[in-house]
Amino acid sequence: MDAAVSVGGVRVQGFPSRIGRRYRRDMINRPRRSVLYMPATNAKAIAKARALPCDVVILDLEDAVAPDAKAAGREAALAAVREGGFGGRELVVRVNAIDGPWGMDDCRALAMVKPDAVLVPKVDDARGVGAYRDALGDLPIWVMVETMRAVLGIGELAGAERLAALVVGTNDLAKEMRARPGPDRAPFQGFLANTVAAARANGLAAIDGVYNAIDDVDGFAAECAQGLAFGFDGKTLIHPSQITTCNSVFSPTADEIAWAQTVVAAFDAPEAADKGVIRIEGRMVERLHLDQARQVLAIAAAL
Repeated sequence: MDAAVSVGGVRVQGFPSRIGRRYRRDMINRPRRSVLYMPATNAKAIAKARALPCDVVILDLEDAVAPDAKAAGREAALAAVREGGFGGRELVVRVNAIDGPWGMDDCRALAMVKPDAVLVPKVDDARGVGAYRDALGDLPIWVMVETMRAVLGIGELAGAERLAALVVGTNDLAKEMRARPGPDRAPFQGFLANTVAAARANGLAAIDGVYNAIDDVDGFAAECAQGLAFGFDGKTLIHPSQITTCNSVFSPTADEIAWAQTVVAAFDAPEAADKGVIRIEGRMVERLHLDQARQVLAIAAAL
């Protein structure tokens, strides 16, 4: 069942309650502002992640783990999932490619311990998702959008069964494109928008790519703001120092929450029961704006 919550006295439907460490495909209102990658082999970092203010922790078995440490990384990730202690944070594990020497073992092992989701790399299309789905049992799947084929077929990819999120892999895309994106990420803008559109069309979360310059605070804040403008739910992070800024940018503002409360209250009034459009504080507001307002309040309540 969806949990009912109250924000400023306005009753709204929150995100679905967790059942058996799983979440439903339509949990679009769950906060996923800050999505932090952590090497699965770094026990100290994983212990620290349990207390960090990020919304999602991704234990990485792929890029962050050297070939000779893959087995050890897998065991460390399994141990972290079993131990738990991540509180309200979603715990996701990024596996190695399933057609490589480690990916199938990663998937089969994770299917037994059941993290909140599994992030899968180098997927081109829905058929590629199917290979992981067969190995992962009933686990929700997040997909890296990091190949040219994935970008060109994003609508078909996003419609694959049991997906929960699309995660943009901007570093891999830049490599494949031979692109040199600047601060405005001009070469990426078309497929960033397409990725968000495909996610929304299929009830998925949409997570923006990483920002590599850890010490460039202003540049990072600007890219977070750009991601918010595109409609992303949040951003993948490579360092804990990026969490606070990311959370701030992707959280509803006080003005947005107050307006959402006003919209919900206005449509809840008896005189608005049969109206599709009403006037609120000099603005014409439709019921589609009511849906947006309820989403803002659900996110605010979850935070």
